[in-house]
Amino acid sequence: MGNQKQKWTAEEEEALKAGVAKHGAGKWKNILIDSEFAPKLANRSNVDLKDKWRNMGASHGQGCRDNSVTPKAKATASSAAAPKTQNSCTVFSSKEKANENPPHSPQETKNVPKYNTMIFEALSSLKDPSGSDIGAIVGFIEQKYEVPQNFRRLLSSKLRKLVLQGKLEKVLQCYKIKDASLGTKTPSPKQKDVRPRPSQQSSFTISDETVEDAARSAAQWIAEAENKAFVTAEALKESERVSQMAEDADTMHTLCKELFERCSRGEYILMD
Repeated sequence: MGNQKQKWTAEEEEALKAGVAKHGAGKWKNILIDSEFAPKLANRSNVDLKDKWRNMGASHGQGCRDNSVTPKAKATASSAAAPKTQNSCTVFSSKEKANENPPHSPQETKNVPKYNTMIFEALSSLKDPSGSDIGAIVGFIEQKYEVPQNFRRLLSSKLRKLVLQGKLEKVLQCYKIKDASLGTKTPSPKQKDVRPRPSQQSSFTISDETVEDAARSAAQWIAEAENKAFVTAEALKESERVSQMAEDADTMHTLCKELFERCSRGEYILMD
Protein backbone atom coordinates (compact mmCIF):
# COMPACT_ATOMS: atom_id res chain seq x y z
CA MET A 1 0.00 0.00 0.00
CA GLY A 2 1.28 3.47 -0.87
CA ASN A 3 1.37 6.49 1.35
CA GLN A 4 -2.05 8.04 1.97
CA LYS A 5 -2.56 11.64 0.94
CA GLN A 6 -2.70 14.27 3.62
CA LYS A 7 -6.14 15.08 4.95
CA TRP A 8 -7.60 18.34 3.75
CA THR A 9 -7.34 21.13 6.29
CA ALA A 10 -9.95 23.79 6.88
CA GLU A 11 -7.57 26.38 5.45
CA GLU A 12 -7.17 24.38 2.23
CA GLU A 13 -10.94 23.94 1.90
CA GLU A 14 -11.52 27.68 2.34
CA ALA A 15 -8.83 28.39 -0.28
CA LEU A 16 -10.50 25.95 -2.69
CA LYS A 17 -13.92 27.57 -2.18
CA ALA A 18 -12.47 31.05 -2.68
CA GLY A 19 -10.58 29.89 -5.78
CA VAL A 20 -13.74 28.43 -7.35
CA ALA A 21 -15.62 31.62 -6.49
CA LYS A 22 -12.93 33.67 -8.24
CA HIS A 23 -12.09 31.50 -11.28
CA GLY A 24 -15.05 29.13 -11.54
CA ALA A 25 -15.37 25.34 -11.29
CA GLY A 26 -13.06 23.43 -13.60
CA LYS A 27 -10.34 26.14 -13.60
CA TRP A 28 -8.10 24.11 -11.29
CA LYS A 29 -4.88 25.12 -13.01
CA ASN A 30 -5.72 28.81 -12.71
CA ILE A 31 -6.50 28.36 -9.01
CA LEU A 32 -3.19 26.58 -8.33
CA ILE A 33 -1.11 29.29 -10.03
CA ASP A 34 -3.03 32.16 -8.42
CA SER A 35 -0.71 33.84 -5.93
CA GLU A 36 -3.64 34.24 -3.51
CA PHE A 37 -4.26 30.48 -3.21
CA ALA A 38 -0.98 28.86 -4.34
CA PRO A 39 0.72 28.91 -0.86
CA LYS A 40 -2.27 27.20 0.77
CA LEU A 41 -2.71 24.61 -2.01
CA ALA A 42 0.97 23.91 -2.66
CA ASN A 43 0.58 20.21 -1.81
CA ARG A 44 -2.47 19.70 -4.06
CA SER A 45 -2.78 18.88 -7.78
CA ASN A 46 -5.51 19.53 -10.36
CA VAL A 47 -6.99 16.08 -9.71
CA ASP A 48 -6.97 16.67 -5.94
CA LEU A 49 -8.91 19.92 -6.36
CA LYS A 50 -11.43 18.38 -8.73
CA ASP A 51 -12.06 15.33 -6.49
CA LYS A 52 -12.31 17.45 -3.34
CA TRP A 53 -14.72 19.89 -4.98
CA ARG A 54 -16.87 17.00 -6.19
CA ASN A 55 -16.88 15.45 -2.71
CA MET A 56 -17.73 18.78 -1.10
CA GLY A 57 -20.62 19.21 -3.51
CA ALA A 58 -21.87 15.66 -2.90
CA SER A 59 -21.70 15.87 0.92
CA HIS A 60 -22.85 19.48 1.29
CA GLY A 61 -25.41 19.91 -1.47
CA GLN A 62 -27.59 22.22 0.55
CA GLY A 63 -24.56 24.01 1.95
CA CYS A 64 -23.76 25.24 -1.52
CA ARG A 65 -27.04 27.11 -1.62
CA ASP A 66 -26.51 28.43 1.89
CA ASN A 67 -23.17 29.88 0.80
CA SER A 68 -24.98 32.16 -1.62
CA VAL A 69 -26.64 33.86 1.39
CA THR A 70 -23.45 35.05 3.09
CA PRO A 71 -22.82 38.22 5.10
CA LYS A 72 -22.56 41.45 3.18
CA ALA A 73 -18.85 41.70 3.96
CA LYS A 74 -18.09 38.65 1.77
CA ALA A 75 -20.44 39.88 -0.95
CA THR A 76 -18.70 43.25 -1.16
CA ALA A 77 -15.22 41.70 -0.99
CA SER A 78 -15.84 39.53 -4.07
CA SER A 79 -18.84 40.96 -5.91
CA ALA A 80 -17.46 39.94 -9.29
CA ALA A 81 -17.07 36.32 -8.16
CA ALA A 82 -20.65 35.96 -6.90
CA PRO A 83 -22.19 34.86 -10.26
CA LYS A 84 -19.52 32.17 -10.65
CA THR A 85 -20.27 30.84 -7.18
CA GLN A 86 -23.96 30.54 -8.00
CA ASN A 87 -23.17 28.80 -11.29
CA SER A 88 -20.91 26.32 -9.54
CA CYS A 89 -23.64 25.62 -7.01
CA THR A 90 -26.11 24.96 -9.82
CA VAL A 91 -23.69 22.58 -11.47
CA PHE A 92 -23.16 20.60 -8.28
CA SER A 93 -26.88 20.39 -7.55
CA SER A 94 -27.35 18.66 -10.89
CA LYS A 95 -24.31 16.52 -10.13
CA GLU A 96 -25.85 15.48 -6.82
CA LYS A 97 -29.00 14.37 -8.58
CA ALA A 98 -26.88 12.30 -10.95
CA ASN A 99 -25.09 10.70 -7.99
CA GLU A 100 -28.38 9.90 -6.26
CA ASN A 101 -29.72 8.27 -9.42
CA PRO A 102 -26.72 6.82 -11.34
CA PRO A 103 -27.43 6.60 -15.10
CA HIS A 104 -26.87 2.87 -15.44
CA SER A 105 -30.13 2.08 -17.25
CA PRO A 106 -30.33 2.35 -21.09
CA GLN A 107 -33.00 5.07 -20.88
CA GLU A 108 -30.84 7.28 -18.67
CA THR A 109 -27.76 6.85 -20.87
CA LYS A 110 -29.81 8.03 -23.84
CA ASN A 111 -30.43 11.32 -22.01
CA VAL A 112 -26.71 12.18 -22.14
CA PRO A 113 -26.25 14.52 -25.14
CA LYS A 114 -23.86 13.81 -27.99
CA TYR A 115 -20.25 14.93 -27.91
CA ASN A 116 -20.83 17.83 -30.32
CA THR A 117 -23.68 19.15 -28.19
CA MET A 118 -21.65 18.91 -24.98
CA ILE A 119 -18.62 20.59 -26.59
CA PHE A 120 -20.60 23.55 -27.93
CA GLU A 121 -22.47 23.85 -24.64
CA ALA A 122 -19.18 23.98 -22.71
CA LEU A 123 -17.59 26.57 -25.04
CA SER A 124 -20.74 28.72 -25.02
CA SER A 125 -20.93 28.61 -21.21
CA LEU A 126 -17.24 29.25 -20.53
CA LYS A 127 -17.21 32.26 -22.90
CA ASP A 128 -13.42 32.64 -22.90
CA PRO A 129 -12.43 35.13 -25.65
CA SER A 130 -9.11 33.37 -26.23
CA GLY A 131 -10.73 29.91 -26.22
CA SER A 132 -10.84 27.10 -23.65
CA ASP A 133 -8.31 24.29 -23.35
CA ILE A 134 -9.32 20.64 -23.25
CA GLY A 135 -8.93 20.53 -19.45
CA ALA A 136 -11.52 23.27 -18.95
CA ILE A 137 -13.91 21.65 -21.42
CA VAL A 138 -13.59 18.23 -19.77
CA GLY A 139 -14.00 19.77 -16.31
CA PHE A 140 -17.20 21.57 -17.34
CA ILE A 141 -18.74 18.46 -18.90
CA GLU A 142 -17.75 16.20 -15.99
CA GLN A 143 -19.56 18.53 -13.59
CA LYS A 144 -22.84 18.07 -15.48
CA TYR A 145 -22.77 14.56 -16.94
CA GLU A 146 -21.52 11.08 -16.15
CA VAL A 147 -18.75 10.25 -18.64
CA PRO A 148 -16.62 7.12 -19.30
CA GLN A 149 -13.05 6.76 -18.06
CA ASN A 150 -11.57 7.32 -21.53
CA PHE A 151 -13.73 10.40 -22.07
CA ARG A 152 -10.75 12.79 -22.35
CA ARG A 153 -9.21 10.79 -25.21
CA LEU A 154 -12.55 10.50 -27.04
CA LEU A 155 -13.22 14.21 -26.56
CA SER A 156 -9.76 15.11 -27.90
CA SER A 157 -10.44 13.10 -31.06
CA LYS A 158 -13.83 14.77 -31.48
CA LEU A 159 -12.30 18.25 -31.03
CA ARG A 160 -9.72 17.56 -33.76
CA LYS A 161 -12.50 16.38 -36.07
CA LEU A 162 -14.56 19.53 -35.47
CA VAL A 163 -11.49 21.67 -36.20
CA LEU A 164 -10.95 19.85 -39.52
CA GLN A 165 -14.64 20.35 -40.36
CA GLY A 166 -14.27 24.09 -39.75
CA LYS A 167 -16.79 24.17 -36.92
CA LEU A 168 -14.17 24.98 -34.27
CA GLU A 169 -11.03 27.09 -34.33
CA LYS A 170 -7.86 26.02 -32.52
CA VAL A 171 -5.63 28.81 -31.20
CA LEU A 172 -2.47 27.46 -29.57
CA GLN A 173 -3.88 24.79 -27.21
CA CYS A 174 -7.36 26.33 -26.87
CA TYR A 175 -10.59 25.80 -28.80
CA LYS A 176 -13.38 28.22 -29.58
CA ILE A 177 -16.44 28.31 -31.80
CA LYS A 178 -15.40 29.52 -35.24
CA ASP A 179 -17.14 32.65 -36.57
CA ALA A 180 -19.77 32.48 -33.85
CA SER A 181 -20.69 36.14 -34.20
CA LEU A 182 -20.99 35.99 -38.00
CA GLY A 183 -23.16 32.87 -37.85
CA THR A 184 -25.88 34.58 -35.79
CA LYS A 185 -26.12 37.79 -37.86
CA THR A 186 -27.51 38.46 -41.33
CA PRO A 187 -25.30 41.24 -42.70
CA SER A 188 -26.59 43.69 -45.27
CA PRO A 189 -25.12 43.85 -48.82
CA LYS A 190 -22.90 46.79 -47.81
CA GLN A 191 -21.41 44.81 -44.95
CA LYS A 192 -20.69 41.92 -47.32
CA ASP A 193 -18.59 44.23 -49.47
CA VAL A 194 -16.61 45.58 -46.52
CA ARG A 195 -16.09 42.81 -43.98
CA PRO A 196 -14.96 39.76 -46.00
CA ARG A 197 -11.88 41.57 -47.36
CA PRO A 198 -10.04 41.99 -44.01
CA SER A 199 -10.80 38.37 -43.12
CA GLN A 200 -9.24 37.21 -46.41
CA GLN A 201 -6.20 39.40 -45.88
CA SER A 202 -5.77 38.07 -42.36
CA SER A 203 -6.00 34.49 -43.66
CA PHE A 204 -3.34 35.24 -46.29
CA THR A 205 -1.16 36.84 -43.62
CA ILE A 206 -1.42 33.75 -41.46
CA SER A 207 -0.60 31.48 -44.40
CA ASP A 208 2.44 33.63 -45.31
CA GLU A 209 3.70 33.50 -41.74
CA THR A 210 3.21 29.75 -41.73
CA VAL A 211 5.26 29.41 -44.94
CA GLU A 212 8.02 31.60 -43.51
CA ASP A 213 8.13 29.56 -40.31
CA ALA A 214 8.31 26.35 -42.32
CA ALA A 215 11.14 27.78 -44.44
CA ARG A 216 13.10 28.78 -41.33
CA SER A 217 12.60 25.35 -39.82
CA ALA A 218 13.70 23.65 -43.04
CA ALA A 219 16.82 25.82 -43.24
CA GLN A 220 17.67 25.05 -39.64
CA TRP A 221 17.23 21.31 -40.23
CA ILE A 222 19.45 21.45 -43.31
CA ALA A 223 22.16 23.31 -41.40
CA GLU A 224 22.01 20.78 -38.59
CA ALA A 225 22.17 17.89 -41.07
CA GLU A 226 25.21 19.41 -42.81
CA ASN A 227 26.91 19.93 -39.47
CA LYS A 228 26.27 16.32 -38.47
CA ALA A 229 27.58 15.13 -41.84
CA PHE A 230 30.77 17.17 -41.39
CA VAL A 231 31.29 15.81 -37.88
CA THR A 232 30.72 12.28 -39.16
CA ALA A 233 33.25 12.76 -41.98
CA GLU A 234 35.87 14.09 -39.58
CA ALA A 235 35.26 11.19 -37.24
CA LEU A 236 35.67 8.77 -40.15
CA LYS A 237 38.98 10.36 -41.14
CA GLU A 238 40.21 10.14 -37.56
CA SER A 239 39.16 6.51 -37.40
CA GLU A 240 41.08 5.72 -40.60
CA ARG A 241 44.17 7.50 -39.27
CA VAL A 242 44.07 5.57 -36.01
CA SER A 243 43.56 2.33 -37.92
CA GLN A 244 46.60 3.06 -40.10
CA MET A 245 48.69 3.83 -37.02
CA ALA A 246 47.62 0.55 -35.47
CA GLU A 247 48.53 -1.32 -38.63
CA ASP A 248 51.99 0.32 -38.77
CA ALA A 249 52.56 -0.47 -35.12
CA ASP A 250 51.65 -4.10 -35.70
CA THR A 251 54.07 -4.31 -38.63
CA MET A 252 56.87 -2.78 -36.56
CA HIS A 253 56.12 -5.20 -33.72
CA THR A 254 56.37 -8.18 -36.08
CA LEU A 255 59.69 -6.91 -37.52
CA CYS A 256 61.19 -6.34 -34.07
CA LYS A 257 60.11 -9.80 -32.96
CA GLU A 258 61.75 -11.38 -36.01
CA LEU A 259 65.02 -9.47 -35.45
CA PHE A 260 65.06 -10.51 -31.81
CA GLU A 261 64.65 -14.18 -32.69
CA ARG A 262 67.46 -14.04 -35.27
CA CYS A 263 69.77 -12.30 -32.82
CA SER A 264 68.95 -14.93 -30.22
CA ARG A 265 70.15 -17.63 -32.64
CA GLY A 266 73.46 -15.82 -33.11
CA GLU A 267 72.81 -14.68 -36.63
CA TYR A 268 74.30 -11.50 -37.98
CA ILE A 269 71.97 -8.89 -39.31
CA LEU A 270 73.02 -6.19 -41.73
CA MET A 271 71.08 -2.98 -41.20
CA ASP A 272 70.94 -0.58 -44.16
